[in-house]
Amino acid sequence: MIKELIVILILITSVPVGHFLAWLTKEELKDGRRWFNLIIIISLILAVITGILNINYKLSIILALIYIIIVSFISWKLSFNKKFIR
Repeated sequence: MIKELIVILILITSVPVGHFLAWLTKEELKDGRRWFNLIIIISLILAVITGILNINYKLSIILALIYIIIVSFISWKLSFNKKFIR
């Protein structure tokens, strides 16, 4: 129960981190759209492969990749927001 709660809390922190990084790098958001797509796709593929393989620290690796996916997705999504990137 505690482990699941910690995992959820850590993943929830990815949302404000994504907004903060996007805010810090407003100038690069528009140019970085394709890189965000690439990061999201590669992280998703690696998370699926890690889930299939029998390796040590599987859960930690998958959670780190999901964290990266969420942060990248938020930056990608905010790159289309004209009010945000002015």
